[in-house]
Amino acid sequence: MSVQTSDIDEGIAGDFAARLLRWYDASARVLPWRIAPGSASVPDPYRVWLAEVMLQQTTVAAVAGYFARFTERWPTVAHLAAADDADVMAAWAGLGYYARARNLLACARAVVAEHGGCFPDSETALRALPGIGDYTAASVAAIAFGQPAVVVDANIERVMARHRLIETPLPLAKREIRAALAPLVPPDRPGDFAQALMDLGATICTPRSPACAICPLLADCRARGRPDIERLPVKPPKKAKPHRHGLAHWIERDAQIWLVRRPGKGMLGGMRALPGSDWTDARPTESGLAEVDHGFTHFDLTLKLVRRKAPLAAAEGIWWPISDLDAAGLPTLYRKLIDKMLERDG
Repeated sequence: MSVQTSDIDEGIAGDFAARLLRWYDASARVLPWRIAPGSASVPDPYRVWLAEVMLQQTTVAAVAGYFARFTERWPTVAHLAAADDADVMAAWAGLGYYARARNLLACARAVVAEHGGCFPDSETALRALPGIGDYTAASVAAIAFGQPAVVVDANIERVMARHRLIETPLPLAKREIRAALAPLVPPDRPGDFAQALMDLGATICTPRSPACAICPLLADCRARGRPDIERLPVKPPKKAKPHRHGLAHWIERDAQIWLVRRPGKGMLGGMRALPGSDWTDARPTESGLAEVDHGFTHFDLTLKLVRRKAPLAAAEGIWWPISDLDAAGLPTLYRKLIDKMLERDG
């Protein structure tokens, strides 16, 4: 269903923002990277950018602790740019989607090298930085710099698809959602407007059982009262993910295990890990000490742990104390496998 110009001329443009912002002023979530509405403080572009990168495909609850530790250890973009790659990857361990951590470093270093340590204030210039796409550029421009950017994340997609009854399946619906949203962005508070829509989608216009009765946008929501409101936005049919298999090697000596660093590019790039085989469609035949199933974006993996006597002579790695594995910065996949092994041995 396309959004026509007349759809926007129903007196909702200014009133939509006013209603939403009144609600936000009273109900905004308290988040460690956010400046509360009405505060005299100015948003720090570094903190806004860091939070937006961390929040990609990750929940607020999962991000909060990581954000606090990152900003304590690296309080400015210059500190992060000067950080050791391995330290940043280890600090990111467990947050997933590890390419974000590599892009984080590349972006911080570009900001320092090309912009004197200050983030540019336009969407176009932000988008030119490593790892910053359309959404992050718009979000930082609106929240940190007050630019009237059109910010669209998953929460905002849901709010707008329901409010304007956009039934085109995603991702094609994104263009209609942006078209519906663009004339509603208030020039004086674009950052608060974007964050208000995010909060509305996270707390009221939720995927299941939305609390429509207390929504500030209920009066002209086209999906209100519909029994099928939960299907909006319409998602494309899910494709079956391939299933891969692999071996991880448990090599132990003097209460230490042998860890390697994965190649810089590819899955879990640059992270410490157990050595092992490639991940393929073939199921290993040898019996294992432990086994875990893990889901990635594009495939599922079963990883089996097998004992080996010694590392390959040419392999580069490090002997790591088993008692201090928390400091190794292992990805969740390998930490789950090791924990299963340690539980097995009691």
